[in-house]
Order: sequence, then C-alpha cells, then structure tokens
Amino acid sequence: MTILLLGQNGQVGWELRRSLAPLGELVALGRHGAAGLCGDLSDLDGLAATVRAVRPAVIVNAAAHTAVDRAESEPELARRLNAEAPAVLAREAAACGALLVHYGTDYVFDGSGDTPWTEDAPTSPLSVYGRTKLAGEQAIRAAGGAHLILRTSWVYAARGGNFAKTMLRLAAERERLTVIDDQWGAPTGAELIADVTAHAVRQLRARPQDAGTYHLAAAGATTWFEYAKYVLTQAQKAPAAMKLVVNEVAPIPTSAYPAPARRPHNSRLDTRRLQATFGLRLPPWQDGVRRMLAEIL
Repeated sequence: MTILLLGQNGQVGWELRRSLAPLGELVALGRHGAAGLCGDLSDLDGLAATVRAVRPAVIVNAAAHTAVDRAESEPELARRLNAEAPAVLAREAAACGALLVHYGTDYVFDGSGDTPWTEDAPTSPLSVYGRTKLAGEQAIRAAGGAHLILRTSWVYAARGGNFAKTMLRLAAERERLTVIDDQWGAPTGAELIADVTAHAVRQLRARPQDAGTYHLAAAGATTWFEYAKYVLTQAQKAPAAMKLVVNEVAPIPTSAYPAPARRPHNSRLDTRRLQATFGLRLPPWQDGVRRMLAEIL
C-alpha cells in the first residue's frame, strides 16, 4: 500500500511520518516537494499531477493555512489552501479509488454555549480560517470518494512553537502574565492525532463503511488560563526546574485581547463517535502535555 502524505514538516505531519510508516510505502512531501512531485497546496495542477503519478491507496493531507489572524487579510490564499486544494485532492482520490484523510477544526463552529460539539451540530464559522476550512470539508464530501475528516482543536507538539513554550518563555522574562480565561477546549498533541490517524486508516482499509467525519481531541476541557497555570506548575516540578520570575498569572476575557479573527469561546468537541467506531479511549489532555513538557524541559 502506498500512502501519500502532504505537509510532512508541520506539527502533525512530522508525527504522521512516524505513525504511518509501518502501514506501507510512505511518500512524504513538504511544500517544496521532491523528485518531481508537488507538495505545495497552492499549486492545484501540481497536486493533481502528483496524485496521478503516485496513485496512492491513501492520501493524508496534513497541510493547511493555519495562521488564523493572517487569513483575515489574505482570504484568497486561505481559500486556495484550505478549500480549493482539498477539493482537488478529493477529486483525484475519488478518481483513483484512494482514501483521503483530512484534518478539520473546531473553528467551523460559532463557539456558543458550553456543550461539546457533535459531528452533526450546525456549523457557523466566525472567521476566514473557519469558513475556508468548512468549505474544504464540504468539497471533500461533495467529491463522493472515501474520506476521513478528523476535526481537532488546540493542537501542539514538542517540535516547533506552541502555547506551552510561549508561556514558559514569558514566565522566565516577566513577573506578571495575563491569559485568556473564557475560551474552552482540550489541548491535543500531534502525536495523539497521528497515532489515531494510523489506527483509523488501518481499520478503514478493512471496514470502508466506517469512513466519514469524526471529532478527535484529548479528553477533558480547560481554558488557556488554566492551561498556562498547569504548564508553569509542571515546569516548577520538573527535575531540571526552570528559573521562572513570574509571580502572578491573571485571567482576562477575550475582549481584553483584540485580534483580527474572532475565536470561538466553546471549542469542546464530543469524541464519543470516534471512540466507539474505532475502539479507542482518548487520554486526558494533561497526559499529553506532561509528556510534551518532559521532552522540552
């Protein structure tokens, strides 16, 4: 089985290189491609030609326009990467009989209420990023091929930048930090996303009827403020404890930190369908964060 992976250098893509490797021959591409193959989502013709050349059994698209605020000022590029490119991949996947795996986001919802969002809940994105990601989902479904859309939230990894690293850096520089305390979600590790993806791909090869849209996030929920406090507490407990100068972490509302793109207040995702269909138990968000901190501290 040949697997075509796009976005190999991103947080999730990097972990997918590990988790997908045992399943078959892995053709992993970054934005600059390799060996005449195109991994650039902005090159629609190149993407189509690459799928036709590789003829994979599975396509995993881990690439996207994820700069939420910047998308507000470059909507055409966001639409190209998040909607038009997935549409091309879905069309070519359907043509060659491949399974397309794609990653969605909690930003397709408006963030109202405090109940975890199910896969069938009404969508109403607040931002260009959310609207273009939703358009990508819709294009994939419309293509009519086998697909797995995994919506996730608050993604982090030990590799690259993330919220926890930012908090640790600021806590070593400032005596007082302010962190948003009215947005709820579950920090979800890239390695968890990658491992669940590999498990699901293996099952879908045997049970294609299980394809569709699922929510994938670590168990539990927290706010950015509580997440920050957890990170700093764990850092101080670490064997090689960091020298932190911070002595106050204060909660603030989203309204006190204006940004170009509106964020959903409620990013809780109901993962019961995923767990039941694929026989999984998603661990508490704290487990993955502790593991990530053990790697970076």
